[in-house]
Amino acid sequence: MVIDPISNFVNGIKNANKAGKETVEFFNSKIKTVIADALSKAGYIGEVSKKKKSNKIEVTLAYTEDKEPKITGIERVSKQSRRVYESYKEIRPFMNGFGRSFFSTPKGILTDKEARREKVGGEVLFKIW
Repeated sequence: MVIDPISNFVNGIKNANKAGKETVEFFNSKIKTVIADALSKAGYIGEVSKKKKSNKIEVTLAYTEDKEPKITGIERVSKQSRRVYESYKEIRPFMNGFGRSFFSTPKGILTDKEARREKVGGEVLFKIW
């Protein structure tokens, strides 16, 4: 039984990247699909596709030209026991702009840059670099 599906999803991507896998599969849910689309839009993973016969999504992982994974680390910020919220005025660049924070906002899942541009705050889901 998975208690925190977001944590399971981002850690599954991180572990598959470290193992050098090409793709990784997860059970489909709306939040996982939206997070995967936001990660793909930010360039941290490749394409996201839904399996037709099973209730799973397949995430293609992204690597650099030197076969190094684009994701070197992921840190879950908000947890079920401790939620962390930030207004758009409190959002600061992460790792001098080399990392991204992902937020759950009223306008959907956004990166830190998008949330500042849209002037919306929300729950800090995770940080990725």
